[in-house]
Amino acid sequence: MFQEIVDFWFSEEVSKLWYRSTSEFDQMLTDRFEETWQQASRGELDQWMDTAVGCLALTIVLDQFPLNMYRDSALGFSTEAKSREVARVAIECGFDTTLPIEQRSFLYMPFMHSESLEDQDMALQLFDQQGLEGNLHFSRHHRAIVEKFGRFPHRNKALGRDSSAAEVQYLSSKEAFTG
Repeated sequence: MFQEIVDFWFSEEVSKLWYRSTSEFDQMLTDRFEETWQQASRGELDQWMDTAVGCLALTIVLDQFPLNMYRDSALGFSTEAKSREVARVAIECGFDTTLPIEQRSFLYMPFMHSESLEDQDMALQLFDQQGLEGNLHFSRHHRAIVEKFGRFPHRNKALGRDSSAAEVQYLSSKEAFTG
């Protein structure tokens, strides 16, 4: 199953939608993989962490899929911490270095998605390698937001958090990152 997820996510058709998703794609992902995400969120797929490809697939399921399946909802962020645990296991085992650079970037992505400066610093270190320069640019941007606000203001509504005046001003500016 985990190879199917990796093949799907890195297919030409799906890779075009990574950062330009559509509601149709989000729904297709939900229809096809929601049960897998639920199993992963309950720890029922933790055995996938025995291999590099398994760790990658589990990270994608826990970090990327919910952002699409539960867009603008707290559920979209609910398995980020678990995705970082999986990514840490992969890195500690050296699995990350066995993956192609494009796949490696998705293994590292949960650290960029974190609202912890420590994780953001780790993301900067991980993305600072040949072939990941584009990710490093975005990682710096994400870290700057977390450093300034202590969190990602664009998540406030979905997570039921009140926005500060500074966050409201930022979110209404041209510089705003909206996820």
